[in-house]
Amino acid sequence: MSHVLVISGSPSPTSRTELVGDYVARRLAEDEWHAGHLKVRDLPAEPLLRADIADPRIAEALEQVALADGIVLATPTYKASFSGLLKMFLDLLPQHGFAHKVVLPLATGGSTAHVLVLDYALRPVAHSLDARHVVQSFFLLDTHLTRLDDGLDIRPESAGLLDGVIEQFRKALVARV
Repeated sequence: MSHVLVISGSPSPTSRTELVGDYVARRLAEDEWHAGHLKVRDLPAEPLLRADIADPRIAEALEQVALADGIVLATPTYKASFSGLLKMFLDLLPQHGFAHKVVLPLATGGSTAHVLVLDYALRPVAHSLDARHVVQSFFLLDTHLTRLDDGLDIRPESAGLLDGVIEQFRKALVARV
């Protein structure tokens, strides 16, 4: 069984981005992928800020990345870029931290004016970490996401497109394995 790790970089405990990460992990688990979800905001702040890779929780998170066949990067959009929290974590990875991995970049935001965050910010970082294949990225408008008591409701027009991107990611994972 292959391993996929969703890495979400929202600092908010009520994050819709995090719920999108949960949704993607569930969808992948339906096809018998082992899908974990690393919520960077749950890592200890001081070791993360100090880049203390010897800290047990930071070391465990880095090991999860190393063991994954596929990585889903999920971020809210802030100031036309991905979150600083996600950037802080990605900076801890070794230079070839995504070598031999398939990567799916996802972003959420309030306006389609921010959609380029994927191609001009997140995708280049994934490539700089030596990702084997970065699949089609996807941007979800905040207005298409409704937080529910038991999860997330995604408007049908976005849900269908997101499912298509997840399917492309699955196919790339199968080809990689």
